[in-house]
Amino acid sequence: MKISENIVYIGVNDHKTDLFEGQYAVPNGMAYNSYVILDEKTAVMDTVEAGFAEEWLANLDKALEGRKPDYLIVQHMEPDHSGSITEFLKKYPDTKVAASAKAFAMLKAFYKADISDKGIVVADKDTLSLGDTTLTFVTAPMVHWPEVIMTYDSRDKVFFSADAFGKFGALDADEDWACEARRYYFGIVGKYGVQVQNLLKKVSGFEISTICPLHGPVLDNDLDYYLSLYNTWSKYEAESKGVFIAYTSVYGNTKNAVMMLADALREKGCEKVTVSDLAREDMAECVEDAFRYDRIVLATTTYNGDMFPFMKDFISRLSEHGFRSRKVGLMENGTWAPTAAKAMKAMLEKCGDISFCENEVKIMSSVDDASKAQLAALADELC
Repeated sequence: MKISENIVYIGVNDHKTDLFEGQYAVPNGMAYNSYVILDEKTAVMDTVEAGFAEEWLANLDKALEGRKPDYLIVQHMEPDHSGSITEFLKKYPDTKVAASAKAFAMLKAFYKADISDKGIVVADKDTLSLGDTTLTFVTAPMVHWPEVIMTYDSRDKVFFSADAFGKFGALDADEDWACEARRYYFGIVGKYGVQVQNLLKKVSGFEISTICPLHGPVLDNDLDYYLSLYNTWSKYEAESKGVFIAYTSVYGNTKNAVMMLADALREKGCEKVTVSDLAREDMAECVEDAFRYDRIVLATTTYNGDMFPFMKDFISRLSEHGFRSRKVGLMENGTWAPTAAKAMKAMLEKCGDISFCENEVKIMSSVDDASKAQLAALADELC
């Protein structure tokens, strides 16, 4: 696949992995992207996961058409992108390797490889000429690892964005970009909103016509859409107006109350209402929806004087990924000593800029007239 007259895509699709990074379900696989720039000199942009080295090297050979690579640019050292470096250097031992200082240290840690004799340490705004093509390097620490660099090709106006603007899913899967990019962002990059904002400011002066990420499709149209979403996500602003209700239920009574609330919200014309059972649905999808909407309701049972484990796990994930700037409603169920709302509130107070609804819902085993009134009041407040 040609990105431009000078840039060829040489990545691979992975349909073997079922859990990316050991935790994110990827039913449509993953793409490990790599590119080669062909000019007077040639530069390979990153490698792929070790299990796909042979396929990737074959793709590279085909693109090179008998030439040899002059440079390997290592933008990110996670093994899904650096896993084939040693195989590459066995085949092309004379290639110079350009990367950040931290990346060279990681090469030793991961692969016991000391390539200082062929290494080129690059820093922010450093350039590398390939002939008519000039590459400008952009440091992007903690987007989402400390060694990350990104690269701008001023000739073709292409921005090689490492893991930024990536998504779950192999390139041969037909699926919406935003859904899996959002889940990818908040699961993997989301904690580092400040660093993403810094990156967006750095690249704002570049004239970009194409974004080439290390996962997901090449982005070459309506770039304002993708940049705008990244700006919204990294500011922890809500992307959409609506209410996300996340719940756990042991015997169905809490679920019953949640469905009553959802119906009431819809009857009042609430823009969007989404409901998820934390015990049954993909937790990363639930985290995605919590960040997507501007209001959230958490409903759970009291359990061992605390809250149900799936809810505790969910709130922990929200906190770990920088959850903030949301309005939160709380619902608790407890047969003799309900404490779940207090426990949820204590965890959420550690997040930034959380406002709690004045109306809380307390269910004593099952919904009664008192809790129905509380549900109505909470619906009024949320809408």
